[in-house]
Parts: sequence; structure tokens; C-alpha cells
Amino acid sequence: MLRIINRVLIGLAGLGLVVLGGSVLAVGLGTAPPSWWVHHGPHDVLLSDAERTRWRQEGWWWPTVIGALTVLVLLAVWWLSAVLRRRRLSEVLVDTGDGAGALLRGRAMEGVLAEDAGRLDGVQEARVLLTGRRSAPRARVRLLLEPYVDPADALHRLTTGSLAHARESAGLAALPTEVRLRGAKYRAGRVS
Repeated sequence: MLRIINRVLIGLAGLGLVVLGGSVLAVGLGTAPPSWWVHHGPHDVLLSDAERTRWRQEGWWWPTVIGALTVLVLLAVWWLSAVLRRRRLSEVLVDTGDGAGALLRGRAMEGVLAEDAGRLDGVQEARVLLTGRRSAPRARVRLLLEPYVDPADALHRLTTGSLAHARESAGLAALPTEVRLRGAKYRAGRVS
């Protein structure tokens, strides 16, 4: 969702800047603008003195300007922090025993863990997401279970099998995991 919002905002901002900049450049180069356009010639200013000072004496003007600018700055800071924040762990630090350590790609560990969890009896689909720090990763696992599977049994097999294997393979002391289980939906069969 954030990726879509990010692309739409960047696209709209870019389109607005291209249209505004292109029109100012065209008028500055001598192209005759339409009668409704903001600029009327190459020596025209964007805001005249009367337009800039029209609302200064009103009591609501400065609080409105400061409030609008504050909202814009807060939205820009939120957007920047949302873009820069990483949701997915890019690498995991594996303890090799020699003190140096090795780096394992986070997506590789996610793929292996998802494949291992997907092989469990009664698991139709498994998805894994690693978050946290590279020295202390956290896992989010989503399992789609067949209708006949006992959720407690599937959770037990996941924690003692796939998650324990991933934790031991990466040399981690702990691998905190959030598991979400969902049952697969099937249509009732017709009886004739």
C-alpha cells in the first residue's frame, strides 16, 4: 500500500512541476499564453505586491499560513520516514564460531524457511517475513492450513521443526516468531 501511495505522490508532484516549469519556460521564451493563464508575458511576476500583501492585516491570515505549512512539513516528514524505514530484513548475521561471523541474505533465509514450513503435512501455503536487526532477527510466518489439520499440531510441528532448524542453522540464540494460521476454504461437493 505504501509503495502505491509513494508512486502516486511522486508522479503527481513530478507532473505538477513539469507542467508549471514548462509553462513558465514557455512564457519566458515569448510564447503567448492563454488569457486565463497566471503569467501574461516574459516580464510578468508570479505575485504582485498587492496580491502578496492583501491578507496581511487580517487576524486569521498568519495562523492559517503557519498551520498549513506545519501540516505540509509533518506530512513530508511522515512520508520520508515511511520511505526510509525498512520493513524487511536484508541480511542476518550468522555466528561462525571464529568471531568474525558471516552474512546470510534475509530473503534466502525467508525462502528456505517458507519452503521447509510448506512441506509440513497439511500446510497448503507458507509465507515468511524477517524483521528486526541482523543480529536479532524476528520472523512472521503465515500458514494456510488444510481443513483437516489441527492448528495446535501444525504450530507444534512448525516450532519444533522448521523454526528450530532455521534457528540452529543460523546460530541464533533465539528466533522470536509471530505465527498466523488460517484455514483453507473449500466449496462443498455436490451429491447427486
